Amino acid sequence: MDNVWSQYIQGCMTLYSSRKLRFDDRFRDRYLPLFGLEDRPLRILEVGCGPGALAEALGRWYPKAEITGLDRDRAFLDFAREHVPGAVFLEGDAAALPFPEGSFDAVISNTVQEHVEPGAFFGEQLRVLKPGGVCLVLSSRKGLHAAAPGLAGDEAERRFWEKVSAMDDSMEKYGICRYPMSEAELPAAMERFGFSRVSTGYAAADLTPDDPSVPPALAREMILSGRYNDLEALDAALRTLGDRLDRGEAEGVRRRIEEKYARRLAQYAAGDKQWETSVSLVMVLRGVKP
Repeated sequence: MDNVWSQYIQGCMTLYSSRKLRFDDRFRDRYLPLFGLEDRPLRILEVGCGPGALAEALGRWYPKAEITGLDRDRAFLDFAREHVPGAVFLEGDAAALPFPEGSFDAVISNTVQEHVEPGAFFGEQLRVLKPGGVCLVLSSRKGLHAAAPGLAGDEAERRFWEKVSAMDDSMEKYGICRYPMSEAELPAAMERFGFSRVSTGYAAADLTPDDPSVPPALAREMILSGRYNDLEALDAALRTLGDRLDRGEAEGVRRRIEEKYARRLAQYAAGDKQWETSVSLVMVLRGVKP
C-alpha cells in the first residue's frame, strides 16, 4: 500500500531491533501468562506486524502455531520475509482485514491501536476471530530511559535535532497516534466493541547492557539499537525536510553518531561500564470473542 512508516516515522532496523529486544526470550515468562494462549495448533494473526520481530517471537513461543503477519508498509514486509522464517507476511489494512469471518484463533497487535479508528480496529479483529478466540492488544506505556553519558549527544547534535523537531510535521501529516487511550479507556473500549472476559496486565522489559546477566551478543544489540534509531531518524529527516536542512551539517551529525557508538562498543568490550538502561512497560489487554 505504501512505505510511509518505514520512510518517515521509524525505519526497518529501528523497529525490528527495538521489538526484538522487547520480545527477547529473557522476557518470555512475563508475556505468556498474560497472553493466556494454549499450547496447541493455533492460527495467530499479528495486525501491524512491522518488520516481524513479534511474529518471530511468537513462532518460538508457540511452535505449533501458524503465524500470519499483516502490515500496509511494503518495506517492513520485505524485511520480515527476508529475516523471519516460518511465518507468512501479507499486505493489508488493519481497518479492513483481508480475511473471512472466523479465520483465526488469536489476533495480536503491538503499538497499533493508537493509530487506527477504534471501531474499525476492534471490530475487524472481532470479525476475523473464531468464537472463543482471543484478542491481545499490546500497548507501550511510559517506561524509563537513562542514556550512557557519551551517547547523549553534543551541542551540535542537540541544535540539529531541535531544528528538525521545529520543522517536521510528519506525525500530524500521517495521522500518527491519532487515537490514544489511557489505561482505563483501553479495556472499556474493548468491552464496548464486543469482547468479553476482558483483562489487563503489564510486562516490563529491562535492557541494561552492563548487567552481568546479559550475554555479550545481546548487550551489543542493546547498544546498537540506539545507533539504528539515530541513523534512521537522520535519514527520515533528510527525506522529509530535503533542502531545508544543511547537508553538511547533517553529515556531521552522522559522523558524530557513528563515532559515539563506536566508542560505547569499545567501552563495553573493555569492561568500562556506563550503566545505561531502558525499561519498557507493555500493557497487555486481553479479550475473548463471545
